[in-house]
Amino acid sequence: MTTKIEWQINTLEREVADGYVNKVIYRVNGTDDTNKFRATGEVYLPKPDTLVAYADLTEATVLGWVKAKLELDETGSVKKIEDSVKAQIAALQTPTHAVGKPWG
Repeated sequence: MTTKIEWQINTLEREVADGYVNKVIYRVNGTDDTNKFRATGEVYLPKPDTLVAYADLTEATVLGWVKAKLELDETGSVKKIEDSVKAQIAALQTPTHAVGKPWG
């Protein structure tokens, strides 16, 4: 089964005075034909020299910032996060533990 990965922005934290987005909470959804898994994370963004107006931001723009920041971070990267989500989906496909009892 192929695992589909989708990045989304959950929420933004910003400075009201100028609209500078300083924190982004994101999620990475993994799905296959029967299983779902979601990872969440957050990144803090440095203030750029030129701001994009808050009202003009798109999810695609902010996802670009998030992924660029993750690639600069020594502890995380886009591929590492996506691989982790795929591994969780694979674990759901072939479970090694179960809960229950053999009688009714």
